[in-house]
Amino acid sequence: MLDNLRESAASSPFLEDEEELPDFLSETPPPQKPRKPRKPFLGMNPMQRFALSVMLFFTVCVLGVMAMFVFGRFIVPTF
Repeated sequence: MLDNLRESAASSPFLEDEEELPDFLSETPPPQKPRKPRKPFLGMNPMQRFALSVMLFFTVCVLGVMAMFVFGRFIVPTF
């Protein structure tokens, strides 16, 4: 049983060295198109957008805490 398996493995076309694998590294990559310059979002640079997002985050946090006080969902610890 194992002899037949060894014989079939020895005659397998997967082990033949006659066929060479394609060499993907030697091919030249296709030329890339130049990128278009992107318009700045709302006319701001990245630092200005970051500052705006931080201010918006803190505004939402403050409004959320105020709403929790108004609706009585915020419990103030008393000592």
